[in-house]
Amino acid sequence: MADEIKYEYKIVQTVRGTDGLVISRMQKDGWELVEQAQGTLRSTLNFRRPKKPQPWLLIGTVAAVLVTLTIVIGAASALRGGGEKRDESDKSTTVTSEKPSATPTPTAAESATTEVITPQNNPEFAALLKADSCDDANLDFANRHEGQTVAFNGSIVNTAPRGDYDTRYDFLLGPGDKGRNTTAGPAFKYEDVNMPDLRLTGKKIPATVGAGDKFRFVAKVGEFNADQCLFFLDPVSTEVR
Repeated sequence: MADEIKYEYKIVQTVRGTDGLVISRMQKDGWELVEQAQGTLRSTLNFRRPKKPQPWLLIGTVAAVLVTLTIVIGAASALRGGGEKRDESDKSTTVTSEKPSATPTPTAAESATTEVITPQNNPEFAALLKADSCDDANLDFANRHEGQTVAFNGSIVNTAPRGDYDTRYDFLLGPGDKGRNTTAGPAFKYEDVNMPDLRLTGKKIPATVGAGDKFRFVAKVGEFNADQCLFFLDPVSTEVR
């Protein structure tokens, strides 16, 4: 039928407890919740929204304009002839002058990448640890500091086996000492790691870890998944507190 509505579909996995925030965010973008399935650690949300019609008239117009521009540019290049050769010579000189010296001086930004970011030395990180797990501050921080190292006092909010593996897990972490009752700060996630990956340190190394355990986490900043409200980290060390 010509008037039948065509939909696009999207599946989003969220951490239990953040479902409402994710649903609200998706609905603002025009998505309709179709189905919701809850698991031990994650919920699976199925969304749909009507597909936007293809603006074929606009596409054809743009294509015609591009063809016209190509013809005009080609004609202009032919008329300019030798003048363009001089431009290319000047351009080559410019590129040569921009080559770095053999022993470049490190910039302030490069030096900062070697520092460990903590709430004490970075006000942005201190504010992030108190923000909502879906706040745009998560994405901003991840984009600016991806690959850098952060350190903070936190606890394990939840753990779940990774797929069918018996020795690999997903860990959900939160700032502070409240474990499962954590309500503020990013939903930090270690994905698909085993016990050795945590690099446990401290006076008394536990044989197992679980929800509620408190640690000093040191980790590399990964990406932030805005759909799931998950902030991914890679463990560097985990000190028992």
